[in-house]
Amino acid sequence: MEVYEAKMTVTEEKTAKAMGSGDLPVLATPAMIALMENAAMRCVADTLPEGITTVGTRMEVSHDRASAVGAEITARATLTERTERSFTFRVEAFEGEVQIGAGIHTRATVQAERFLAKLKK
Repeated sequence: MEVYEAKMTVTEEKTAKAMGSGDLPVLATPAMIALMENAAMRCVADTLPEGITTVGTRMEVSHDRASAVGAEITARATLTERTERSFTFRVEAFEGEVQIGAGIHTRATVQAERFLAKLKK
């Protein structure tokens, strides 16, 4: 089973107040989700052929506990399913040993150049 962990420190810029997702100076849900996505992307990045990457296509997540500025957050992505064109992960976020969020995340494989070329049309 492939697992990857990504870490960050909650800064003022990553708070709900700064990101506009709330009005309190606590870890913003979008920042937690971005860390979870980063862990999932990195979990499988080394297994992909050159020129192929993954993009997030679905995220179903709960954010269950607040984290203050200065808190150390760890996101863990565990690969649970792999198909020819997609990956599904169990994603979790922790402050220390305490789980603050969890969910399911799906990523699709894309050919990077072709994917970006579609944006220019």
